Amino acid sequence: MRIALAAALAASTMMAAPAFAQDTDPTFTGFRAGVVGGYDILRPGSTEDSDLDGDDQNVDGFLYGVELGYDIGVGGAVVGVEAELSDSTGKVEARSTDPNFFGFGEVGAGRDIYVGVRAGVLASPTTLVYAKGGYTNARLNVLATDGTTELRENFELDGWRIGAGVEKAIGTNTYAKLEYRYSNYSNANFEYSNGAITEDFDIDTDRHQVAVGVGFRF
Repeated sequence: MRIALAAALAASTMMAAPAFAQDTDPTFTGFRAGVVGGYDILRPGSTEDSDLDGDDQNVDGFLYGVELGYDIGVGGAVVGVEAELSDSTGKVEARSTDPNFFGFGEVGAGRDIYVGVRAGVLASPTTLVYAKGGYTNARLNVLATDGTTELRENFELDGWRIGAGVEKAIGTNTYAKLEYRYSNYSNANFEYSNGAITEDFDIDTDRHQVAVGVGFRF
């Protein structure tokens, strides 16, 4: 009887140990949600030349936003889908002698929507190295005034994004990451304050971002 009881106890311990290890091991699968922040810069692409008051103008500032994703582990690899909604503090101001442009203007980076996929490999049990790519739709907010009348309108930009990063599992359901993203916008329209929208036209605008993020898995 004592031998049988000892054998049963040993068997139950052996079965519980793998289950406990599985519960506490970090994972890169399942739903995730987090926040991101970092450096954001918009500039003319290689086919464009933006020149205001003799200096090339960039729109740069602080990037901040939220993200959602779902990942699936496939052996030593991870594939998934993700979406991000972000905004930026970047803006540029310019004076103009053109009376039709009022006389003072400001262009600021607005909200940015990204939807894409990512794939990576495990550099270690707690470290994922990945690449990403997908569609991005961004907004540039325009403000012009002559001191009396104020005009608020915006550009809608369509483009694509690619990037790469490293994600680190912290504990069982928390992660932190660092990534670089490059976006190019090749299509846009202009929306007036009264709701009227122009036809799409071609553009060439680059966007570079270095972002950090933290989040949780469910």
